[in-house]
This record gives sequence, C-alpha cells and structure tokens, in this order.
Amino acid sequence: MTAPKPAAGPAPGLPPSALVLIAANLVPLVGVLSQQWTVLSVLLLYWFENVIIGGFNVLKMACADPKSIASDAIKFFLIPFFMFHYGMFCFVHGMFILALFGHTRNFSPSPAVFVAALRNAGVGFAALAIAVSHAFSFFHNYLFGGEFRRTTPQLLMAQPYARVVVLHVTILIGGAAASALGQPTIALILLIALKTGFDLRAHLAERRKHAVEAAVMSAA
Repeated sequence: MTAPKPAAGPAPGLPPSALVLIAANLVPLVGVLSQQWTVLSVLLLYWFENVIIGGFNVLKMACADPKSIASDAIKFFLIPFFMFHYGMFCFVHGMFILALFGHTRNFSPSPAVFVAALRNAGVGFAALAIAVSHAFSFFHNYLFGGEFRRTTPQLLMAQPYARVVVLHVTILIGGAAASALGQPTIALILLIALKTGFDLRAHLAERRKHAVEAAVMSAA
C-alpha cells in the first residue's frame, strides 16, 4: 500500500508580485541618488501610494465575493463610505506632511495643493512604478489568483488602514530623523530600505494567508 503524497507546499522563492514590489520600491533610489530628492519628495511619494492603495481597494471591494447577493447589496453602502472616509484620512495625513516637512504654514487645504506639491517634487516616474506594482498584484493575485472569492467587502473595508497607519508612523519617524540630520543621502536610502522591507513583509504575510485559505477550501 502506497503512502499518500504530502500536500504540495508553497513554491520556493518569492512570488512574482513580491519581485515587482521590490523593483518598484527601489525606483525612488534613482531620485535620491541622481536627482537629489528631499525628505518631502520621498514622503509625498509614499503618501501618494496611500491614494493608489485606496483606489485599488475600491476595485477589490467591487469584485469581492461575487456569488453573494447580500454582499452585492452591502457594496452599495460600503464602497462610497470607504471612499469618503479613507479620502478624508489621506487628505488630513497629506496636509500634516506638507505642514511638517514642507516648511510652509500658510496654504489652503485643497486638492490643487497636493497636485502642485507632487509636480514640484518630481516623483512622477516613481509613482508610476508603484502604481504598476499594485496593479500587477491586483490582477495576478486578486483576480487571476482567485483571492476575490475568499474575501468580503467588510474585511476589505478595514484592510488598508492597518498597513497605512503602522507604515507611515515608521516612515514619519524616519523622515523626521533624516530631516534632523540635514537630509543626508544615506538617511534617505535607509528610509527607503525600511519602507521596502515593511512592504515586502506585509505582502508575503497576505499571500501566505490567502494560500492557507485556498488550501482549506480545496480540501473541503
């Protein structure tokens, strides 16, 4: 009698979305090393990533749990509420960054302020790389990987906040330290490395969680 084969474990090495994440997170190094980005430039880029995360989370909520009629009904309330609440969260956080690191106190709180700040910071190519990274994960993991079947709009509603709060407390502390040191290049490189490591760890933890859920569902 042959012994049953053990269940296949996760593939060795990093998943493709993790490799894309690392590549996108290293793009800011180009700005720091070749374009002399300041602490404000780096923090504005990471703030804008929050906006990108929120946009993809809206798409995730819209696609989640497609076979549930009750879930579809909940989406009509949760998605607009998330857009308003998370939008205000990002807005206040962005104003805080501009006030603390932009060395200006007299500006009107409006979307035009952020557009102008991002344009002046010159972070467009890095923002595009980060957007591509999140888009790749959305299509590769969430849609083609079937993660949208194993989550609900209610779970997704709170998901970005934990990541954003913990990550940006860390980043703001690192940004303040880099600013206090006169914005040396080495401090900004360490800040980018810290953020990349945090992102990668959170991304891999999420992939492992979904892999376990998929294994449980296939065994049921």
